[in-house]
Amino acid sequence: MSQPQPKAFPVSWDQFHRDARALAWRLAGAGTFEAIVCITRGGLVPAAIVSRELGIRVIESVCVASYHDYTSQGELRVLKGIAPEVARLGGEGGKGVLVVDDLVDTGKTAKVVREMLPDAHFATVYAKPLGRPLVDTFVTEVSQDTWIYFPWDMGLAYQAPIAENHRG
Repeated sequence: MSQPQPKAFPVSWDQFHRDARALAWRLAGAGTFEAIVCITRGGLVPAAIVSRELGIRVIESVCVASYHDYTSQGELRVLKGIAPEVARLGGEGGKGVLVVDDLVDTGKTAKVVREMLPDAHFATVYAKPLGRPLVDTFVTEVSQDTWIYFPWDMGLAYQAPIAENHRG
């Protein structure tokens, strides 16, 4: 018996923009934030949208690499930490800081960033069940076996019908 294919969830630029704005709407009622820390690279686009919608001007990044070949998670590496002046906002734990990423998958990256900013508010556009407990606010939950194809990773190409992937 062959391994089941992961479910494909392609996201267009329009859809991602709507979802990131929906995240901003939810965050507008979650408190006041002094700064955004985006987890690069995936958090850059939603952080730009959220910062515009919420009027947040201080934007920092933390660079954590986990997907080295775009298909599977590997060893986690912090390539760039958070600037001390941002990490100290609201006290040593990052209270008043909003951490933004595109997706929480297994939660490994979120756990590393949570250790850096334990009191920050963590928000993602999409969440999978394993990482979901580490996120304070998200828009859409997808199954763990779903692969999200973000618009910045795709070009226009033919997509096989779902039924073709389930024939056996």
